[in-house]
Amino acid sequence: MLGSDRLKTEELFLTDNSIAIELIRRYEYPFMVLTHIKEYIVELGNTLDDNYELKGDNIWIHKTAKIADNVSITGPCIIDEGAEIRPGAFIRGSAIIGKNCVFGNSCEIKNSIIFDDSQVPHFNYVGDSILGYHSHMAAGSITSNLKIDGKNIVVKYNNEKIETNMRKIGAFLGDYAEVGCNSVLNPGTFIGHHSIVYPLTSLRGVVPPNMIVKNQENIVERKDN
Repeated sequence: MLGSDRLKTEELFLTDNSIAIELIRRYEYPFMVLTHIKEYIVELGNTLDDNYELKGDNIWIHKTAKIADNVSITGPCIIDEGAEIRPGAFIRGSAIIGKNCVFGNSCEIKNSIIFDDSQVPHFNYVGDSILGYHSHMAAGSITSNLKIDGKNIVVKYNNEKIETNMRKIGAFLGDYAEVGCNSVLNPGTFIGHHSIVYPLTSLRGVVPPNMIVKNQENIVERKDN
């Protein structure tokens, strides 16, 4: 397998457990999805059934979702069945939060998709990112979506590199990926399915599936999966 294959949508997201899966499967690489999230939400929202309520300007919320009183939501946005949005959450627009997800206190999201059954529970920032099915970002972990020099993001893996021609790209977590407390996923980070990132890690680049990231220089195969 070429290194660039690790970045492909089909390699990261093994399941179809997202209301946005039709959009996600259109593109070979998940960063290509990011520029289409806004328009897709509006298109999809207008086709949703009566189980979803239109709560504001292009904001669709499933009737079974639990939304705390002091949540800030800007459209376009879809919050799916059984999701829980906890106090102080800030949804900045172009966001899809999947079925049974937890989006927690003091968390912020923009231009991102969270697959079903994922957990973003405490003090997290998710920007220009896609989090796969059953993924988890522990307290304080964030996606950094803009390089400090503002240049376009180039994803490198081994001797290969992909020019994204985009300035803002966060992180892509494969299905069942786990990110430990207070970790920073630098712009254009890819974490393969079933991989684990230890707490307090500053990470960039590509992590293959079924790995444990102890730090940027110490990535080992996961033996328990």
